[in-house]
Amino acid sequence: MDSRHAEMLAQTDRVALGRRLRSARQARGLTQGEVAADVMSIAYLSRIETGHRRPTAPALEELAERLGVTAESLLGVADRRVVDEIRLALDYAELSLESGQPEDAATHLQAALTQMTTSKVEDMRDRARLLHARAHEALDQVDDAILELEELIDGDTTDGLTRIKAGIAISRIYRESGDLSRAIECGERVMAYVEDAGLDSSDEAVQLAVTLAAAHFERGDTGHAVRMCRKAISRAETLGTPKARASAYWNASAMQARRGDVATAVPLAERALALLGEGQDARNLALLRGEVGRLQLELDPPALDDARRNLEQAAAEMEWSPSTSSDRAQVLLGLARAAFLSGDVPASRDLVAQVHDVANGHLPLAEAEAWALLGSTHVSEGATDEAGSCFRQAVLTLSGIGADKGAAQLWFDLAALLEGIGQAEAASDAYRRAAASTGLRARVASTTFARS
Repeated sequence: MDSRHAEMLAQTDRVALGRRLRSARQARGLTQGEVAADVMSIAYLSRIETGHRRPTAPALEELAERLGVTAESLLGVADRRVVDEIRLALDYAELSLESGQPEDAATHLQAALTQMTTSKVEDMRDRARLLHARAHEALDQVDDAILELEELIDGDTTDGLTRIKAGIAISRIYRESGDLSRAIECGERVMAYVEDAGLDSSDEAVQLAVTLAAAHFERGDTGHAVRMCRKAISRAETLGTPKARASAYWNASAMQARRGDVATAVPLAERALALLGEGQDARNLALLRGEVGRLQLELDPPALDDARRNLEQAAAEMEWSPSTSSDRAQVLLGLARAAFLSGDVPASRDLVAQVHDVANGHLPLAEAEAWALLGSTHVSEGATDEAGSCFRQAVLTLSGIGADKGAAQLWFDLAALLEGIGQAEAASDAYRRAAASTGLRARVASTTFARS
């Protein structure tokens, strides 16, 4: 006798159990007498089917065997085979998402969710819904992802860690879409739950804190955001887990870099890199290594050898770990800039060409930066006409983006490059576009004169 059956039997509704037993018997075309046989009396089986009596665990297992069903199905829970199939489908879905194959993930999730409609597997339902939201996001179905995540963060039955993970995801999605107020509101709502539930000593709580800090930073609350990251670092250090500590240091580094304090950002990113290297997160390790390399190029003077070593290793890791075309393009841009700064113009141009191949017309920011860098290589050789042509191509590429904060720095860099080759009017236009990309607009006062 399975000891689990006795425990589940005590918690099962007798009427529902009787109904399932009767349905299974009728589906096999058996009479009560044929099923009861030497196990129990026909009258007793009848009382079980009408919900007036509850069978013993051994009797339940004998009845299940005679009916050709599992005891779990009579108890209204998924049998072990179904549970294993659902768990395997969820594992495959998660692996597909990590490997950058959201379509495969959606297929596995659909199979799992279909089985869940007829099986009682509440302990896996939250995980399935979270993965479903991630698949929606990866497939650019952002509204569907948000709806799924909203239900998870507000659900009374959602388990604690899943609610935190959903909070991290929805705050990040709102931030990336520019809805900073919603990003902060959702993040703070889940953070309040974390504190009330006593879950603040977890990796996920630290990740939620730095995600919320990033939203505050984007909104302009830079001081508050940096203080939040410093508190997250202190909390992460007490946890002693590399993942939480790396997340805190990485976000703190990104904020310092955005503030223009590269000298402070680099050691923070290097610390995050050392911590992340202790784990198994191949994609984030490659991403962070590339980020460290690019930051090292911005130091004064640039740390060329260290930058090249980190960027080359990041490129190698991206060959076998999950990575997007955007990830690879950024690493190639870093390598191209490192080659240019070290005086190897041919290598820089070759890497710029690789950026365009990887971007393939779908990554305008990376392509515009590549055109600007190619123009700089021509400037270094005194070929101002060729440089001007490249800079104009960069302007044309950026113009298709519209207002975008990510483009502001590149517009500013382009303005300086155009100014350097004597194209003052184009430089002035680029400066105006840089300001517009940050959200700045000219405020012109209108004066109304009274008629005399």
